[in-house]
Amino acid sequence: MRKNLTLLALSLGIALINPLSLVVAQAPTSQPVIIPVAPQPLPEVLPALQPVNIETACAAQGCFGWDEQLWGKRGDKKALLTSIDHSLRYLGTNKAATIYANYPIQGITLDRVRRSLVRFRQLVVSSQSAAQLQAAVRREFVFYQSVGNDGRGTVKFTAYYEPVYTASRTRTSVYKYPLYRVPPDFKEWAKPHPKRVDLEGKDGLLGNKSKLRGLEMLWFRDRFDPYMIHIQGSAQINLTNGKKTSVGFAGGTEYPWTSIGGELAKDGKLPLSGLTMPKLISYFRQNPKELNNYLPRWERFVFFQETNGTPATGSINVPVTTDRSIATDKSLMPPGALAMIINSFPYPTSRGKLAARRVNRFVLDQDTGSAIKGPGRVDYFMGSGKLAGDRAGITGGNGSLFYLLLKE
Repeated sequence: MRKNLTLLALSLGIALINPLSLVVAQAPTSQPVIIPVAPQPLPEVLPALQPVNIETACAAQGCFGWDEQLWGKRGDKKALLTSIDHSLRYLGTNKAATIYANYPIQGITLDRVRRSLVRFRQLVVSSQSAAQLQAAVRREFVFYQSVGNDGRGTVKFTAYYEPVYTASRTRTSVYKYPLYRVPPDFKEWAKPHPKRVDLEGKDGLLGNKSKLRGLEMLWFRDRFDPYMIHIQGSAQINLTNGKKTSVGFAGGTEYPWTSIGGELAKDGKLPLSGLTMPKLISYFRQNPKELNNYLPRWERFVFFQETNGTPATGSINVPVTTDRSIATDKSLMPPGALAMIINSFPYPTSRGKLAARRVNRFVLDQDTGSAIKGPGRVDYFMGSGKLAGDRAGITGGNGSLFYLLLKE
């Protein structure tokens, strides 16, 4: 039991107190006497998810009118149903059975998650309005809220997307920055793994001197392109020969996430307040030599495999769906499960600009990421291409995360 508490506490960043601690007192004879202290109660360790009264939660956070976009002019009911089907496929696998057999939160089981999705799908298909769906969900489901990063439900949101880049299958004087396949002996690599700078050089052109020589799969004209693919985990590729392909995550060295934007802010190069991906890209376009100083600070290196046009795929090995898939810490959150998020996201206006709109949306938990740790982090999938990248680059803020499960 204590082992489980310790593992959970470590995942939440909480230290446990040793109940067998001792105090040394000094006796009149000057001989030390060990006086045992009464065992202290363990501090309460909150599970990552807590059942909540959704009426109270919504009154406080303004989440009524759940997912009204499903019935709007640009409703994406089909996308939601497709995403549900992807999760149901995952929940029927042996991998899902293994993971849920060890899931740490009582009452959240594979069978309950699967039945919840099946029933919710039926309600989405049969409901004629957001209000009708909301009423049915209130009757039949219970909500579990993430405790967030403060124990009170505050969740930090970011977004990711699938970029689209042009690349060459051969190195040229223009296309010279490589993306690499996973080494065939990667599992036997000694740890600590080589750092990014060891594998590609400070300028990204280590080439024939690299341990990865011969594993190049594609070449890019801009060093920032493969770096962004490392961050996003996949990409659609327009080849210089007129054909198309795609790449997806195949492995990575074991180093933690380092924010390059945070490093620039720490050095006083850019203000941390209001720092977005478009501003970061603009800085490096104006100061290309700075790439050599800052990109190596993220020591992790990522390897890829060619996926031949397959859509971006999440960590549970199903496609992620635009505006319907999220990434969370899978050591804490139920993979494939139905969730509802509340946060502000940028949407295009009729004038071609992006404006923030606070929404609540039903989503499926289908992915994870090296920077997505703890119960207070959600990464939201924005889709593929430039608009998705523009939206993802300015997404942020604090919101809420709930999981929906059928009442027992």
